[in-house]
Amino acid sequence: MTYLVRPTTIPLVALSINRRESDHVTILDVRGRITLGDETDALRQSIRDLLAQGQKKILLNLAGVDYIDSSGVGELVSAFTTVRNAGGELKLMNLTQKVHDVLNVTKLYTVFDIKDDEFRAVKSFDYFFAR
Repeated sequence: MTYLVRPTTIPLVALSINRRESDHVTILDVRGRITLGDETDALRQSIRDLLAQGQKKILLNLAGVDYIDSSGVGELVSAFTTVRNAGGELKLMNLTQKVHDVLNVTKLYTVFDIKDDEFRAVKSFDYFFAR
């Protein structure tokens, strides 16, 4: 018996995370879907790696996130708690409408510090600017 296996172009992980720095703030540009599985694992590991490197000012740029499920929301809350317990701050930026709606429905919109533009988001980590 012969089986035909077709190559697939669907990526195994439907999430990409790119890291960059701005004014002592680490920005993670998240693109794709934050869902149960490899995606939430990738986000969790990215946060843990940053904390292990002493990076405690973390900004998640969610402009490229087109879908988030309940596990993804749970991972955002877990990341927030992990960073806070390590003495750091985690903030969100550039929410897509879908992510905004999910955070609003779950009432988590009030838990996270959410910014609409990168300049204000980065500066909000500075105590003197934030006052």
